[in-house]
Order: sequence, then structure tokens, then C-alpha cells
Amino acid sequence: MGYFTFNVVRWGSYFDDYWYSLKSNLVEFPIHIIVVYINVYYLIPKFILRKKFQKYMASIVLMLILVYLVRTGLNYLLVTKEIWPEAEEAGKFLETNHIIAVVLGELYVLGFVTAIKLLIDWPIELKRNEDLAKLQLSTELKFLRTQIQPHFFFNTLNNLYALTLTKSDEAPKLVIKLSDLMQYVLYEVKSSKASLLEEINHLNNYIDIEQIRFKDRIDLEMDITGNIEDVVVPPLMFLNFVENCFKHGLKENDTVKINMSFEVSKDNYLEFRLSNSFNPNTNQETKQGIGIMNTERRLKLLFANNFVLQTHIEEDTYNLFLKIPAQISEID
Repeated sequence: MGYFTFNVVRWGSYFDDYWYSLKSNLVEFPIHIIVVYINVYYLIPKFILRKKFQKYMASIVLMLILVYLVRTGLNYLLVTKEIWPEAEEAGKFLETNHIIAVVLGELYVLGFVTAIKLLIDWPIELKRNEDLAKLQLSTELKFLRTQIQPHFFFNTLNNLYALTLTKSDEAPKLVIKLSDLMQYVLYEVKSSKASLLEEINHLNNYIDIEQIRFKDRIDLEMDITGNIEDVVVPPLMFLNFVENCFKHGLKENDTVKINMSFEVSKDNYLEFRLSNSFNPNTNQETKQGIGIMNTERRLKLLFANNFVLQTHIEEDTYNLFLKIPAQISEID
């Protein structure tokens, strides 16, 4: 209505004929509205968003031809018998200058109003996409975590099965340790963040389980540098790394050596280093699970490119380095 009023006053003042301006705009504005709505709600979603630009241009050309014919005919029937009263000389139907004037006027309205519509919708669409991205991130992270938990319990139950076969007295201790881990994973780890201290305790419980199985064949050293009391990390982030120490590090009757360190650097990054003896003859072709690939996928979802994950094998030692932002906040 504001644009209509502005147009009536503008052309009425220019031609000093407000009645003619009102009638011509009453004819032309419904055409403008139809053209704009078709463009915004049909042509753009159907062609532009699907990158069918040639079909979009063809549709616009066809629509402009129809606009010229309908607008000229309605003006002739309802407003004035002059084809182009605005021109200095009497215009003719299908005259080149008249066609150009009508087409440019319609393109002006089409572009102007469509730009306003897109400008209004852009922040809304941007917010919707951000919400969808966050939902997708949250859903995928939850899915990845559900993969980790049965993967971990499956391996632990295999340990328990091995002990029961030998009727080991250590089996009851393993059940207690496993119970503690199940309570942590199934009931306590429910948010996207977990205390680093709890995660380290969780790793110690897992290593205790492996020590029950392999007795004195585990040589572990763990160093913690810096203040880690308030640091939070993605839950179960380090478990796969430690699992691999036992999966690929044990040789028959040999000791697996594990060196592990956590350090909060001055630039507020958490640096995790892990090295363990590596058995190159370990069968890695079957039942590898999700392992490192799952963890790397989680890191990309959580930190985009703001992390470092490096692995390399040096002689009989597997080395891993992980660097992520040291998030210091309350647990969700």
C-alpha cells in the first residue's frame, strides 16, 4: 500500500494528472503483485535454488511477454485509448521503445520487491540453517557415542569371558570394575562435556581391567602437567586410543609399555600424548571396530579444524599426539 501510494503521487505529480495515475496503477499493481509472487514463491525455489538458471531466464522472458500483452490490453480497455500517453509522441502497440519501457518498468518492480523479500527472509533462513546444523551435530555426536559404548563393553566382556574360561579368581574383581565403568558410561556421561579428571579416572579403571587380565605384563607411566581440575573434554574421547595399546601392542608373553601424558599448555590447549609398544604382526584386518576413525570424526564435528591429531610408528613404538582447545567451564 505504501509503494502504491508513493507511485500514484509520484506519477500524478509528474504528469499533473492524479486521476490517470490512480487508474493506471490500479491496473498495473495487481500485475506487479502476481509477477512478484510467482517469482518469489515459484520460480526462485523451482529453478534458482536448483541451479536451473536457463529455465529460470526462459520463464522470466515468457512472463514479461505476457505482462506486456496483458498490461497494454487492460490499459487500453480500462484507462486510456492511447497506447503510451507518457511518451512525447503517440506510441504504438508492439513498438520497440514501448516494449522496452514496459519490460524495464516490470523488471525494476520485480527486482526491487524481490530484493526486499530476500533481505527479510535471509536472517530467518540463516537462523534456521544454524539450528539445523546444531541439531545435526548433536544427533551425529550422540550416534557416534552410542557406537563407542557397545564397542567398549564388547571388548571388556571378551576379557571377562577369557577369565571365566580359566576360572580365575580375578573374575569377580573384573565384574566390579566393569560395573563401575558401566555406571559411568551409561548413567553419568549424558552431556557433550565431561570432566577431564573423570575421564582420566575412567581410563585408569579400564587399564585396571586389562591389568587383571594380563597381570604384570603392563608397564604404564602417566604424567599430568598443568591445572586440569576445571578442564572439560568430549566424553570417552581417549578410550579408543588406550584400547588400541592393548589391541595392537601385546606380543605373546611380552610386556606392553604405555606412556601417557596430559598437559594444559599456556595457549589454553590440552595436549595428549600416547606412546605404546607396537606389534606389527597384529591382525588388523578383522574386527577393528570404529576406533580412531570414529574419534577423528567426532573431533571434526566438535572443533572443525581447530585440533591436531597425529599418529606415526617409529620402530616398534606407536606414537599419538592430540591437541584440542582446553575448554574450562561447568559441566552441562
